[in-house]
Amino acid sequence: MIIKPNHKQNLDCYVDSDFAGLYGVYPDQDPNSTKSRTGYVILYQGCPILWVSKMQTQCALSTMESEYLALSQSMRDLIPLREILKDINSTVFKQVDHTPKCSANSKSFSDIITDEKEISLPPSKVYEDNNACLKFARLPRLTPRTKHIAVPYHWFRSKVEQLEISIEPINTEDQLADQFTKPLTTDKFIQARKP
Repeated sequence: MIIKPNHKQNLDCYVDSDFAGLYGVYPDQDPNSTKSRTGYVILYQGCPILWVSKMQTQCALSTMESEYLALSQSMRDLIPLREILKDINSTVFKQVDHTPKCSANSKSFSDIITDEKEISLPPSKVYEDNNACLKFARLPRLTPRTKHIAVPYHWFRSKVEQLEISIEPINTEDQLADQFTKPLTTDKFIQARKP
């Protein structure tokens, strides 16, 4: 793994899913053969700080649903990490300009004004490569066909708007989370290990 910080305060996430990836590998009657695998990596300053690869607990009925479940799970880690970084930035890492400044009414340098500026956390981007999932995540309302996943998985929609998180499309070839959901060819593996 090659880690090279870009020194920007970005906290971004790449998320992917492998819909029923073990079907045909496990026996047909095994319930695990129909479960999908969630994979995601969260990067801070371009470096991976958290990565996950695990089976979904619910059987998804489509690729879109499998991707949406993975997106929701990644938000359960991204949102708290974002809040922790905001707290750290606001209390620990403040940019302080220690340059003395003379007040307009002062005849000496005795009145020193110090400017403190909080280091703000730029909006996070979540990269998803499934167009149907992207469209569904951005819908303003639920649809009758998807109400079965409404309760446990739609909770992050309001958080996305409040916390400056955007869900962005990404080409499957550039999806870093692929390595956590399925075996990769050598070329794709080499590309994925260099974020």
